[in-house]
Amino acid sequence: RLHHESGVLQAAGADRGVRGAPALPGDQKEAQALFEKYGYNVFLSDRLPLDRPLPDTREKGCLKRTYEKDLPTVGVVLIYLNEALSILKRALRSIIDRTPKHLLKEIIMVDDNSSNENLKGELDAYVKSLEEENPGLQITRVRHTEQKGLAFARASGWRAATADVVAILDAHIEVHELWAEPLLTQIKADRTTVVSPVFDRVNFDDLKVIHYLPAAHAFDWALWCMYEGFAPDYYKHNDSSRPGKSPSVMGILVADRKFLGEIGVLDEGMKVYGGENVELGIRVWTCGGSIEVVPCSKIAHIERFHKPYMPDLTPAMKRNALRVAEIWMDEYKHNINLAWNIPFENHGIDIGDVSERKKLRERLNCKPFKWYLDNIYPKLDPWDNLLAYGALKNLDSELCIDQGPVPGDTPISYDCHYYGPQVREAVGTGGQVFTPLQIFFLGKELKNRQTKRCLEMVNRVLVIQECTGQRWKIQNLIKDF
Repeated sequence: RLHHESGVLQAAGADRGVRGAPALPGDQKEAQALFEKYGYNVFLSDRLPLDRPLPDTREKGCLKRTYEKDLPTVGVVLIYLNEALSILKRALRSIIDRTPKHLLKEIIMVDDNSSNENLKGELDAYVKSLEEENPGLQITRVRHTEQKGLAFARASGWRAATADVVAILDAHIEVHELWAEPLLTQIKADRTTVVSPVFDRVNFDDLKVIHYLPAAHAFDWALWCMYEGFAPDYYKHNDSSRPGKSPSVMGILVADRKFLGEIGVLDEGMKVYGGENVELGIRVWTCGGSIEVVPCSKIAHIERFHKPYMPDLTPAMKRNALRVAEIWMDEYKHNINLAWNIPFENHGIDIGDVSERKKLRERLNCKPFKWYLDNIYPKLDPWDNLLAYGALKNLDSELCIDQGPVPGDTPISYDCHYYGPQVREAVGTGGQVFTPLQIFFLGKELKNRQTKRCLEMVNRVLVIQECTGQRWKIQNLIKDF
């Protein structure tokens, strides 16, 4: 729940004219209900100006940069599913107010089958008023009759666009001044460059904008996104306003519309959420393009407390990650299985038909995934020496090795659940095989090569003793050892 000093309940007091005054019980109840529905502070959003000013958080070098007037036109695609109306209105307002009129050709609003009533008639009326205020601006509405997921919705927006460049954004954003010009400048210089702004975080509770520094958009083998530093060469220039190469994009992307079409837009076989941005990053880099993060372009983005449209993203993420691996990762695809602790075969997860995407990869003559690891994302450990992974199960007791209590993390035996700390890896190094527990595998025993003693279970307790023939099995075997 939101504590009393949070932005949600401060807003309830502020609505009665006194900032920070105790909120009325009815206000508190309404604020909490809206927060639980949307994952951010709608009570406060409804009371903020749609054209609220944003702090200028650009790098110092950006303040000296100028941009030519003759740049490609841009079509902004906004994707939403049951977004709060005031949040969506503020996104539209900021785009119209902070994008030069001669560059902003269109806004495409893609509704992935929202059920909120105010996203129909009330939103229609607001869009109509914007069109009347801006007679040269085209606002296109795309409504799905069923939820299609993020990748499909973004592709729907691309199909509806006609501008030179498409900027595919989330709807819970506000653009900063001069957000478009730095991005369009990079694309004008090289149409095969896919670019991303730097995202400032908008707090989910008080909606304050928090300055984020420029960073590369990276990922782990589960395809969860994260920030990393740019390559070392970037920092030699001592200019944090320069665009930096990035292995992937976090989701918000800007690209030459025709080039994006040439390389396959987005994989519409991805479900709900997750992995589509990594798939795009791998495809762009291996199929002839590049990705840059542009520090002088800033967009403020709300980080939700939770995603209301899917409380648990794990099933969709896992499925999408396996799909990306099958199409793009060649001999490294087993790393996705390891990251999610999924068997190589007979895992029962339907990743959909990948034949057309594999044909696309062949037709574009894309480079192998090893080239991507070596040249674009060398920070991602390839796990080349991996032999096996998963839970270590004692076949006599049917128990698994698990993480013990902190501090110490002394290994314990526990009922097998095959998640988190039970997952181990067997790695080959210099002819030896070991797990993170530093215990060597020999046949079906867990025997230390030096002492010849075994790890065994006695009355559910892990002990190292003279070997009595207890048998162990690691969940998933990659290579015999």
